[in-house]
Amino acid sequence: MNGKKKIEEMGFEESMTALEAMVKRLEAGGLDLDESLGIYEEAIALRDHCRRILEESERRVQTIAENAAGTAVREDLDLNV
Repeated sequence: MNGKKKIEEMGFEESMTALEAMVKRLEAGGLDLDESLGIYEEAIALRDHCRRILEESERRVQTIAENAAGTAVREDLDLNV
Protein backbone atom coordinates (compact mmCIF):
# COMPACT_ATOMS: atom_id res chain seq x y z
CA MET A 1 0.00 0.00 0.00
CA ASN A 2 1.96 2.94 -1.27
CA GLY A 3 1.86 5.81 1.22
CA LYS A 4 -1.19 4.39 2.94
CA LYS A 5 -1.65 2.62 6.24
CA LYS A 6 -0.31 -0.87 6.47
CA ILE A 7 -3.06 -3.45 6.23
CA GLU A 8 -2.33 -4.73 9.75
CA GLU A 9 -3.05 -1.25 11.14
CA MET A 10 -6.44 -0.93 9.43
CA GLY A 11 -9.74 -1.51 11.19
CA PHE A 12 -12.46 -3.70 9.74
CA GLU A 13 -14.58 -0.92 8.21
CA GLU A 14 -11.56 0.80 6.70
CA SER A 15 -10.37 -2.51 5.25
CA MET A 16 -13.77 -3.26 3.74
CA THR A 17 -13.96 0.20 2.18
CA ALA A 18 -10.51 -0.24 0.63
CA LEU A 19 -11.42 -3.72 -0.58
CA GLU A 20 -14.62 -2.46 -2.20
CA ALA A 21 -12.67 0.30 -3.98
CA MET A 22 -10.20 -2.27 -5.32
CA VAL A 23 -13.00 -4.47 -6.63
CA LYS A 24 -14.53 -1.47 -8.41
CA ARG A 25 -11.16 -0.63 -10.00
CA LEU A 26 -10.75 -4.19 -11.21
CA GLU A 27 -14.31 -4.36 -12.53
CA ALA A 28 -13.93 -1.04 -14.36
CA GLY A 29 -11.11 -2.48 -16.43
CA GLY A 30 -8.56 -0.43 -18.30
CA LEU A 31 -5.69 -1.64 -16.11
CA ASP A 32 -2.66 -3.41 -17.46
CA LEU A 33 -1.88 -6.91 -16.25
CA ASP A 34 0.74 -5.85 -13.70
CA GLU A 35 -1.61 -3.28 -12.14
CA SER A 36 -4.45 -5.79 -12.02
CA LEU A 37 -2.27 -8.41 -10.37
CA GLY A 38 -0.97 -5.91 -7.81
CA ILE A 39 -4.49 -4.81 -6.89
CA TYR A 40 -5.67 -8.41 -6.75
CA GLU A 41 -2.78 -9.39 -4.48
CA GLU A 42 -3.52 -6.49 -2.12
CA ALA A 43 -7.24 -7.32 -2.17
CA ILE A 44 -6.50 -10.89 -1.09
CA ALA A 45 -4.37 -9.56 1.79
CA LEU A 46 -7.23 -7.25 2.83
CA ARG A 47 -9.73 -10.10 2.63
CA ASP A 48 -7.54 -12.23 4.87
CA HIS A 49 -7.11 -9.34 7.30
CA CYS A 50 -10.90 -8.92 7.51
CA ARG A 51 -11.30 -12.63 8.17
CA ARG A 52 -8.78 -12.47 11.02
CA ILE A 53 -10.64 -9.53 12.56
CA LEU A 54 -13.96 -11.38 12.31
CA GLU A 55 -12.49 -14.56 13.79
CA GLU A 56 -11.04 -12.62 16.71
CA SER A 57 -14.38 -10.87 17.21
CA GLU A 58 -16.15 -14.23 17.26
CA ARG A 59 -13.72 -15.48 19.93
CA ARG A 60 -14.36 -12.36 22.01
CA VAL A 61 -18.15 -12.76 21.73
CA GLN A 62 -17.83 -16.42 22.70
CA THR A 63 -15.75 -15.52 25.76
CA ILE A 64 -18.24 -12.83 26.80
CA ALA A 65 -21.16 -15.25 26.38
CA GLU A 66 -19.35 -17.94 28.37
CA ASN A 67 -18.51 -15.51 31.17
CA ALA A 68 -22.04 -14.11 31.26
CA ALA A 69 -23.68 -17.54 31.36
CA GLY A 70 -21.10 -19.14 33.58
CA THR A 71 -21.01 -22.07 31.17
CA ALA A 72 -19.76 -22.74 27.71
CA VAL A 73 -22.30 -21.28 25.31
CA ARG A 74 -21.45 -21.13 21.66
CA GLU A 75 -23.52 -20.36 18.65
CA ASP A 76 -21.85 -20.75 15.30
CA LEU A 77 -21.71 -17.55 13.34
CA ASP A 78 -21.60 -17.59 9.57
CA LEU A 79 -18.46 -15.56 8.83
CA ASN A 80 -18.07 -16.13 5.11
CA VAL A 81 -16.20 -13.13 3.79
